[in-house]
Amino acid sequence: MQLKPVGRSGISIAPLVLGANVFGWTAGQRTCSAILDTFVEAGFNAIDTADVYSAWVPGHQGGESETMIGNWLKARGDRDRLVIASKVGERMPDFGHGLSPDHIVRSVEASLRRLQTDYIDLYQSHVDDAEVPLDITLEAYEQLKEAGKIRAIGASHHTPERLTEALATSESREVLRYETIQPRFNLFDREEFEGGLQDACIAQGIGALCYSALAKGFLTGRFRRGHRFP
Repeated sequence: MQLKPVGRSGISIAPLVLGANVFGWTAGQRTCSAILDTFVEAGFNAIDTADVYSAWVPGHQGGESETMIGNWLKARGDRDRLVIASKVGERMPDFGHGLSPDHIVRSVEASLRRLQTDYIDLYQSHVDDAEVPLDITLEAYEQLKEAGKIRAIGASHHTPERLTEALATSESREVLRYETIQPRFNLFDREEFEGGLQDACIAQGIGALCYSALAKGFLTGRFRRGHRFP
């Protein structure tokens, strides 16, 4: 399996990442563990989740996906072979949202407990937060890396302008920079990435970890003309 660099972080991953947003939602622990086992045994190593998965389900509080992965990690026991990516910033019921230092610290500690691990390889800003100065957010991430709780950071749902501004802030403050961007990108939805984001990635050596690669099943042949969409 040829590994690909994650920006300039020194982390390398296989060219296919397993998105875990259905874990704890439409997939229970037994199914999740079977999927993860099959994925890793096929030679892949990167798993992407978020603290907010799956807070949108009635009765859920968020963290369900991380919990499923954590249970599997504890049972499997080969953490160092894997690259675990999670996210912070989306609204969590009774917990808050955003990219303030306080929320980031509280969130990473909660994610680490659910994942049953000492560190997260790639910790991503799930959404941009214009209310918190970029230097404040990035310095909070720097402190987490110094404490050994994260290895690298990434961004999601950021415009090319805000990503470029964040990179310039990291350089001037000499703190962690975003090594990845996670845009929606597939054969049907291309406009979010192609153009400014793609140009910024090439110019700055940023890794693109695209989500919704199969357009939520639209590109799999699951839906047929004339059938009602669920």
